[in-house]
Amino acid sequence: MKIAIVGGGPSGLYLAILVKKRKPSWQVSVIEQNVADSTFGFGVVLADSGLARIQAADAEIYEKLVAKMTFTCCQTINLKEQPIDINHPAKGGAIARIDLLHVLQETAAKVGVDVRFGQRINHPRELAALGLGDADVIVGADGVNSVVRAAHEEAFGTTKTFLTNHFAWFGTRKVFEKSALVFRQYQGGSFVAHYYPYCATGSTFVTECDHATWLKLGMEAMSDDERQQLFEKIFAPELAGEKLISNNSNWRQFPVTRSSNWTAGKHVLIGDAQTSAHFSIGSGTRIAMEDSIALAEALTEAAPAGSIEPSALQRLANFVQRRGPEKDKLLTASRKSYLWYENISEWMQRYTPFEFIHAFMTRTGRMGNERLAQQYPELFAQFEEAGVLKKAARHEESGHPA
Repeated sequence: MKIAIVGGGPSGLYLAILVKKRKPSWQVSVIEQNVADSTFGFGVVLADSGLARIQAADAEIYEKLVAKMTFTCCQTINLKEQPIDINHPAKGGAIARIDLLHVLQETAAKVGVDVRFGQRINHPRELAALGLGDADVIVGADGVNSVVRAAHEEAFGTTKTFLTNHFAWFGTRKVFEKSALVFRQYQGGSFVAHYYPYCATGSTFVTECDHATWLKLGMEAMSDDERQQLFEKIFAPELAGEKLISNNSNWRQFPVTRSSNWTAGKHVLIGDAQTSAHFSIGSGTRIAMEDSIALAEALTEAAPAGSIEPSALQRLANFVQRRGPEKDKLLTASRKSYLWYENISEWMQRYTPFEFIHAFMTRTGRMGNERLAQQYPELFAQFEEAGVLKKAARHEESGHPA
């Protein structure tokens, strides 16, 4: 089989590696528009559940990633200047995006993947000029602005909308001991900072505000430098004299891109190219890499003894059938999470700190009180002592949101 993968980010490279390791005789090519050492952003999160999937799929890559990761087992949530620590039952970790890419790039080269950096295409038909026009499968692993998806949007059933909140990703040389979410009112506006350490020399620092705040403080008319300075002032207590570091840190509104169909003929989408996962659930890279695992399994699995080898198109159909329901659960959680954040100013003003944390942790519907009690017994006891659970139950019975 001949496979062309458009996009040399984590999902594209990981898919190529998994396929090539299982089918060394296949031609597996990755087309990446950026040079090998180019990366945007800072650190990315790989939670424990995602790491377990990576370990099961390829222990060698798992070991290399873990060796470069920074792990934390506590998160602070700060509302109304009352920081509350939440001890996680399992360690989550973060890794510098460039380190993640280097591990995957080096492994891809080692196993014989044909990776072509600095090669931009604007349409899948341009693969023909690269000797890949006859590929049996063309994978769109090229993110939210996927050219593979754009070429067949009607067939993929793609829809696009934008959220109203404004956000930007920064870094900082401040190395935090643990991850945190800080929700702060400033000059009548509502601001959010999410930060976490990802290496021995730096942390990721995500900044966000709602649209009403954006307008109220005149941020639309500010330069990027002025916006950065504003957030450095608002979150000065956390930065402790350090500055934010920009790396393509553009202010934008999150694009909600969803494709109801994962395939269009021999074309298939994975990761954000298929559906964008909101950063508030911290699982974008995990979801994309788990897509890669599922697609690699579908493409390379042996046919049952005595049966006809399935075609490439049948293998793609098998991938969608198996991966679809599980991914839909994660994307439903993503949707509930970003809708909750769209009303962040209301929740910041309405709730006490413990009420806020309870609402935050249960916002996607995947975490109920029973699971909270099992996984976060200390926090659950604090909820009970503060009367949060009784109040939430009364609101639920009345049919009104807490």
